[in-house]
Amino acid sequence: MCLDETLIPTVRSSRKSEAGHDLGYSGKHHRHGGNVQVLTGPTGYPEWVSPAEPGSTHDITAARAHVLPALYPAAAAGMKTLCDRGYIGAGIGILVPIKGNNLAPDNRAQNTLINALRAPTERANALLKRTWKALERVTVDPGRITAAALVLLHLQRPA
Repeated sequence: MCLDETLIPTVRSSRKSEAGHDLGYSGKHHRHGGNVQVLTGPTGYPEWVSPAEPGSTHDITAARAHVLPALYPAAAAGMKTLCDRGYIGAGIGILVPIKGNNLAPDNRAQNTLINALRAPTERANALLKRTWKALERVTVDPGRITAAALVLLHLQRPA
């Protein structure tokens, strides 16, 4: 399995944090939206999507709230989950690339393998966001639309 985050673009949010910052604005993506966690199988189709968190929510925070508790029992049984560097410190069974520039050859090879095996996740995000034009500019809660898009993708999925 692979886990990744995608931002579903939305119109400007009026919700403010306690510090006065716009909750819907993602500094990582430089736009407003909802942070959605996408769990992907090896085929490149999204198998599960989380409810949308505000765009300012970090990947690891959203994952801890929605998907990691369900992945830990699978990890204990031996099934690993591949992620990007946004999930460093996620815990048991979550494999992320190692940070650094001057890595040993075996660590560079491990990073290359993890990134290559994660490629279907990028396809899943593209399918989720580009197949359904409704997800390109959302004016309602992105969580409702992502669940609907996932159901429609599974209905048209090749056998």
